[in-house]
Amino acid sequence: MSSWLTNLKRRVKRSRSERLMGIPGLAPYSVPNGIRGIAYRLQALLGGQAATTTVAIFIFLVGVTTGLLMMPFASASGEATPLADALFTATSAICVTGLTTVDMATHWSGVGHTIVFVALQVGGIGVMTLATLLAVIASKRLGLSVRKMMAGDVDPSRLHERETSEGYGMRLGDVKGLLKTVFISVIAIELALAAIIIPRLIAWGLDPVTAAWQGGYLAASAFTNTGFVPLVDGLTPFVQDPLMIFTIGVGVFLGSIGFPVIYAISRAIRTARMRRQRRTWDHARLGMHARLTLVTTTVLLVVGALAIGALEWSNQDTLGSQPAGTRGMTALFSSMMARSGGFSTVDTSEFGSATLLVLDMLMFVGGGSASTAGGIKVTTLAILFLAAFAESRGNQDIVVYERRIPSDTVRLAVSVVLWGASIVAISTIALLRVTDAPLDRVLFDVISAFATCGLTAGFTTSDLPESAKFILSATMLLGRVGTVTLATALSGTHRQTIYRRAKERPIVG
Repeated sequence: MSSWLTNLKRRVKRSRSERLMGIPGLAPYSVPNGIRGIAYRLQALLGGQAATTTVAIFIFLVGVTTGLLMMPFASASGEATPLADALFTATSAICVTGLTTVDMATHWSGVGHTIVFVALQVGGIGVMTLATLLAVIASKRLGLSVRKMMAGDVDPSRLHERETSEGYGMRLGDVKGLLKTVFISVIAIELALAAIIIPRLIAWGLDPVTAAWQGGYLAASAFTNTGFVPLVDGLTPFVQDPLMIFTIGVGVFLGSIGFPVIYAISRAIRTARMRRQRRTWDHARLGMHARLTLVTTTVLLVVGALAIGALEWSNQDTLGSQPAGTRGMTALFSSMMARSGGFSTVDTSEFGSATLLVLDMLMFVGGGSASTAGGIKVTTLAILFLAAFAESRGNQDIVVYERRIPSDTVRLAVSVVLWGASIVAISTIALLRVTDAPLDRVLFDVISAFATCGLTAGFTTSDLPESAKFILSATMLLGRVGTVTLATALSGTHRQTIYRRAKERPIVG
């Protein structure tokens, strides 16, 4: 009896402590020291919401990077960079966008380039992912609370549920393997890209030291889907270099599909190898999320390339002046870059209005979830199309790859699209109010900022008013934070009722 009373007192004391801390499942005496302790206390200070913590960390990092870029030592001229330009560049780097109001190749000093390089790496890997990596390194263990925080960052839909479910795209048991995948893939892929890019830069005429620095910078910019180019002439000199173009394209593709997909592919390959060695009877398979991401990405890539090629084939300012073989390569490269890469071998501002509209749609969709790409994500688009198809067939359930998609996932996809469209509409209206630029150019750059793409139709220049720079900076931040995370952060907690209202259908269509 005494032991039972003792345990009851402990539970009551812990429950009271949890309410005081504001973190469910974490008592004050169990708060760890070091990096993990800081993360937990920061989350408690911000109301116990992981989404709010993510937003706060992004704003903090943008502020720190802005302050560093404003220092005289960060610019090549030795003069302080204006606040609007420093903030715009810092936001573009942390949010891995690639838009800029200054000449990235000539404006920044070596220190400035280093600051931008570190910022895009942190933004590309993911703030919460990097924080979790540091926590694991510091503590040499991966507790349940850290797994939940990481899984919520990778799959923000988890933030809408209080109970653990194995039906999510990211299971808690996969977090440790995903962390290893993030760490290994960032190093391995960027080193592989740099190993191909650096010799091409040396052959182009750069000295080995400069080629090594700029090649590593390009490799990181490609994998993180940032789109910053340290070369004075950009990628235009390599427009007919298939090795250079496809290397950067592959880097952007791998960064845009997302770390969970890379992890799923590596796990399937490992399972297949173990099955051949008869060390397991499991079958190598990709989950629904990975298959949806790969199929939708490939379809959009091919359709986008065909549309760009058809619309710009005779445009002498873009594809028309290139050899026939190069035109196809440029169209494919442009379609890939519209997914969030931001690189360009032709002047995007010379594209026709129809082509800009195609690029608008590609940029708005973006890349894969939990990737370095932005946009509403390809799985969101796929879910909406699957829902429309199921409705047209009269099916009650949305089924794909022998799996049923829950209705709350469809509602979340609709919310993401509406959030994204609202952000783009409000930013476009505000920019049209403060500038005299045409709608198609403004809309293109706004979608590029929201989707963290980095392509520009000539609207984002050094002559842009400061108010416009601030508006685009806010758009980039909202796009990178993510519409799901943003909605969850603003909503705070989810209301649960014990009753349901009477049903009545409005007229739709």
